Amino acid sequence: MHSGNQTSVSHFILVGLHHPPQLGVPLFLAFLVIYALTVSGNGLIILTVLVDTRLHRPMYWFLCHLSFLDMTISSAIVPKMLAGFLQDSRVISFGGCVIQLFSFHFLGCTECFLYTLMAYDRFLAICKPLHYATIMTRNVCNFLALGTWLGGTLHSLFQTSFIFRLPFCGPNRVDYFFCDIPAMLRLACADTTINELVTFVDIGFLALTCFMLILTSYGYIVAAILRIQSVDGRRNAFSTCAAHLTVVIVYYVPCTFIYLRPGSQEPLDGVVAVFYTVITPLLNPIIYTLRNKEMKAALWRLGGRKDVQPH
Repeated sequence: MHSGNQTSVSHFILVGLHHPPQLGVPLFLAFLVIYALTVSGNGLIILTVLVDTRLHRPMYWFLCHLSFLDMTISSAIVPKMLAGFLQDSRVISFGGCVIQLFSFHFLGCTECFLYTLMAYDRFLAICKPLHYATIMTRNVCNFLALGTWLGGTLHSLFQTSFIFRLPFCGPNRVDYFFCDIPAMLRLACADTTINELVTFVDIGFLALTCFMLILTSYGYIVAAILRIQSVDGRRNAFSTCAAHLTVVIVYYVPCTFIYLRPGSQEPLDGVVAVFYTVITPLLNPIIYTLRNKEMKAALWRLGGRKDVQPH
């Protein structure tokens, strides 16, 4: 591939995770099990919510969206990673790379908006309980959920088009396990200063705004919970929000490390990226089932077991 003013790269080679050759098969099996558990766990949450009428409420409707996002984020990344462990199939076409980058940021941004929406839902449920049913109607929930997907689409279209307007004329080895913004900018045959600045400002503003809205919502929630006289009432209210707060922390910390810090420590970046692309989608259903009593009871009912009332 020779340098030029126009894009001449027709494909990229995903270097993948750096590992000794003898660990290829064990890593393949480990990530295959994780992927299978991710899809089955999130699929089980969606099935449980759809089947159990007691869960037909906004909180669990948004949880269905989160589970679907986790399945699709994992599916956009893990299958290609698995193929790279066993055979020489690390080649990805230029178009495939564009689609993968778009899909990842579309789904990730949608999830960011969804976390904010779920925090607002908990704010209304705890701080405005008398008005909750009239505010969070079915139509409002559908409109808000659609807004998160539309926002994710627009954000990813902007980021993807801004990256791939750059010329890529070689080398074509992506020192990462999927096509992501930092890795692709290192391969561009042009000055990427503006792209790096725009990416930092765009993702930083988006993440900071959503995170501040979440913190604001939970600030009001904590204040409302502390006014509850009953100890059991406070415990139940905190239990309702604990799962969501845990998931938000697990989501934001790795993303902040990758996109919102100066410089790059590539080996460590890869480890952190594995966490939020592979491990986090697996943790979400575990967190929500372990921390949410209603979900655990619904899973028991789905399995045909006698309903166990939470104490």
